[in-house]
Amino acid sequence: MAGRTKQANRIGNCPVCGEELVITGLACEYCRTQLTGKFARCRFCSLSEEQVHFIEVFLDCRGNIREVERELNISYPTVRNRLEEVRQVLGFSGRTEMDREEVRRNILESLSRGEITPKEALKQIQSDKMK
Repeated sequence: MAGRTKQANRIGNCPVCGEELVITGLACEYCRTQLTGKFARCRFCSLSEEQVHFIEVFLDCRGNIREVERELNISYPTVRNRLEEVRQVLGFSGRTEMDREEVRRNILESLSRGEITPKEALKQIQSDKMK
């Protein structure tokens, strides 16, 4: 995976009590302009470090779930579940029936290629129905 050039300090919750922090100041390091007030956090600030890492890998793999599987050494359903968790944190709606059909289709394709056993395929399909 390509290295990141710059990462901002990602403090989103109070290190003492765990509640969400409020942004009350912004500053430009170049011209030294300072703004004070109450500013909204971006949607991505709610992601955990693990979720941010997952999204970085996902983007580096250009959304190719098979590559994400290999890069993170996790199963296809785990990739899908982590992606769904991120979607929910970012405020997207839950999985649609089309998403579920795609998951089932990919499970069956993995089965036909011999990547998983029939028992594993059944388990994955059943666990997907519970979501």
